[in-house]
Amino acid sequence: MLEQFRLFLGPARIRALILLLGLTGLLSLILNALDAEDAAWVTSAQTLLVLIFLIGAVVIVAGRMDSAARLRWLSILAPSIGALILGVTVLPHLLLPLAGAAVGWVIAGVFLFRPRVPREFQQAIRLTQKGEYEAAIAAMNSLIKSDPENEGYYRFRAEIFRLSGKLDRARKDYERMIQIVPDSAVAYNGLAEVQLQSGRYAEAREAGLRAYELAPDEWVAAYNLGMIEDRLGDSDQAARHLEAALEHRVPDARHRLLIHLYLARAYSRLGDQDAAGRQIELLKRQRAGLDEWQKLLKHEQAVSLRAVLAEDVQLAQDIIAGKVEKL
Repeated sequence: MLEQFRLFLGPARIRALILLLGLTGLLSLILNALDAEDAAWVTSAQTLLVLIFLIGAVVIVAGRMDSAARLRWLSILAPSIGALILGVTVLPHLLLPLAGAAVGWVIAGVFLFRPRVPREFQQAIRLTQKGEYEAAIAAMNSLIKSDPENEGYYRFRAEIFRLSGKLDRARKDYERMIQIVPDSAVAYNGLAEVQLQSGRYAEAREAGLRAYELAPDEWVAAYNLGMIEDRLGDSDQAARHLEAALEHRVPDARHRLLIHLYLARAYSRLGDQDAAGRQIELLKRQRAGLDEWQKLLKHEQAVSLRAVLAEDVQLAQDIIAGKVEKL
């Protein structure tokens, strides 16, 4: 669970959270060294530091949420934080009951503001899992008609279009997401992937660069951009972005496998055979990733993936089997 939370926030926000905790904690320790009887304000100041940390943590975490999730947690946390601030600043004699009420509201709010998944969305998920893409798209069309500004609906419909091979329609949905949320790294990443699958490498790179600009600490953005640059033969930039992806701890063996493959190819093109050889050795350690790709690409819903990655996975297999020594 902690690993999922770390991956959700990303390195930059994790560092910000740790820094906030360190600063407020250090100030609290300094205040704790004072004599509380001579400085009655110490307790209130320490409580205020706790509030600063909580508010700062909420801002840091909320920044990674979509608009619907942010609104939900704002509805849950704002009254509680307000009650605590009131207890610290205006009604200190009621701080304890106000703190209890704040905790109680958070617990109640989690249930009261629990997100409800529309029936059509649940139906679209089930239909997609069954491979009934047209019916799934029809269900999403109904949802989008009722809520045309929900970027999440366009994202899921774009994924269905991609699974069904309708890449141009998927591209339009990602572009619509960008109109709704101009700074959505998710939308630009999706657009870059669709353009890559369509063989439009220049357009894919443009979208990939924007995604990387918006989310420089996300391994997916760096990985997608590096893969696109591998296709374009821009080995210097491909190596730079793929190395950046590895720095952010790519969680899946199958993606690490391809990153090492593309890095080996980039360094080979650049004439650095020692670096290329090191990447090949690292690639050979990712046998689990090869197994994952082989199982995944056999799936009937992996038509688009096979078109883009089948040759790369086969090359990785040949390298691991010792059929290919250098690129």
